[in-house]
Amino acid sequence: MIVFVTGASVGFGAAIARRFASEGYRVVACARRLEKLEALVEEFGPRVLARALDVRDPEAVRKLVAELPADFRDLDILVNNAGLALGTEPAQRASLDDWERMVDTNIKGLMYCTRAILPGMVARNRGHVINIGSTAGTYPYPGGNCYGATKAFVHQFSLNLRADLLGTAVRVTSIEPGLGGGTEFSEVRYHGDGGRAAKVYEDTQPLTADDIADTAWWVTQRPPHVNIDYVSILPTCQACGPYAIHREKRSFRP
Repeated sequence: MIVFVTGASVGFGAAIARRFASEGYRVVACARRLEKLEALVEEFGPRVLARALDVRDPEAVRKLVAELPADFRDLDILVNNAGLALGTEPAQRASLDDWERMVDTNIKGLMYCTRAILPGMVARNRGHVINIGSTAGTYPYPGGNCYGATKAFVHQFSLNLRADLLGTAVRVTSIEPGLGGGTEFSEVRYHGDGGRAAKVYEDTQPLTADDIADTAWWVTQRPPHVNIDYVSILPTCQACGPYAIHREKRSFRP
């Protein structure tokens, strides 16, 4: 079995690549920073094929998939993990550059990889597409604007893939974590401000990268006739409510 993982250099992607490789799967581990994949190659040897890839480049995605070595070509599982959040400013003050980068990575990158790999799965009538979404795609929060919208796309795109794939044995799952720690996620979101990033996890026990890797492994191990459409996964320190209410202070006039 062969797994293709994007954003495999750190965080969720690295943990997912490591989990599947430890179970004996061959893994195509992709990331923009090729040097960050060296630890996986050192740990698992020829079982891991490391490749530099920026998922925002459709031609690079197409070329990499087309030129995979024969023993890594018939991909069984695609994990669309590459993604990021940038900024927490309200929409009226948010950076348009940040918005565009999130759309290019979280939406377009996922589309490019899916479109390059899915035809082979359909032709072989087997495979599993796992998209890493977020609870932010379902539950809004201040400052989540474009990030939440990109993850709503991931959820809906996954469901629509299932509709298109009806009649085939190809499965699709969207894994949608809440608060996740031990990754670069918040540091990237705050543009390298480690202090602000650390505050996000202060006095909490967030999900770990291994929790998400375990979830990815679990959904692929269901019987072939079972498809897990989506998994919403939160740490016990987090909940999706209550709804926020803004109350204005008004002076009392008798």
